[in-house]
Amino acid sequence: MSKRILLVDDDAMNLRMAQVILKKTPYEILSASSGAECLRLLGEQPVDLVLLDIEMPDMNGIETLEKIREAESLSQLPVIFLSSSDDRDTLEAANRLQASGFINKPFIPQALLEQIAGALGD
Repeated sequence: MSKRILLVDDDAMNLRMAQVILKKTPYEILSASSGAECLRLLGEQPVDLVLLDIEMPDMNGIETLEKIREAESLSQLPVIFLSSSDDRDTLEAANRLQASGFINKPFIPQALLEQIAGALGD
């Protein structure tokens, strides 16, 4: 059974770009356009990794990861942050919440694939 990745980004272009990169991999890709949709999907089906945008309206990526970490069944779920910003506060929050990685947008395909493989132990 292939590993399942949940891709979360409010920007449709970023979702499409990541999906194109990941289409060539053996992973099953799910997508969500908000933190709330991410949490709903995580409650409905198991995933092996979340690629999570930080800058989203309503519930940003940091808030979303805080909610993920509160759920005992998801507390160890690997989460890689996606962001066009690399400010110190964001990086510190990502570390505090035990993010598995941090990828700057726009994506460099090879860097994205390497981070995913590392987080999944592939």
